Amino acid sequence: MRMWCIQAACAAFLVAGGASAIAAEHVVLQKGKAFSTKKISVKLGDSVKFVNEDPFSHNVFSLSDAKSFDLGSYGQGGAKSITLDKPGTVEVECAVHPDMKLVIEVSK
Repeated sequence: MRMWCIQAACAAFLVAGGASAIAAEHVVLQKGKAFSTKKISVKLGDSVKFVNEDPFSHNVFSLSDAKSFDLGSYGQGGAKSITLDKPGTVEVECAVHPDMKLVIEVSK
């Protein structure tokens, strides 16, 4: 009986501890030569998925210190993701459409 209680307590601890460590995925749509939002706030370890709903290609990139990346070009129906692994401000743009801008605030 005592062994079962210890196992149950350990399992409860692992489940509770694991639940708070789960990263979230945020989806940002690309439609009408615009991001679906101008600014989002995420937690460290979260990911942002960019989904192209336009009938032409987009190229999402950032030169920010908090996250520098270039997802390359992808067409309608395509999606690419990034994981935010450093706190700070990430300024995102589209190389194809320079008016497309998004700010991601990454907090601990």
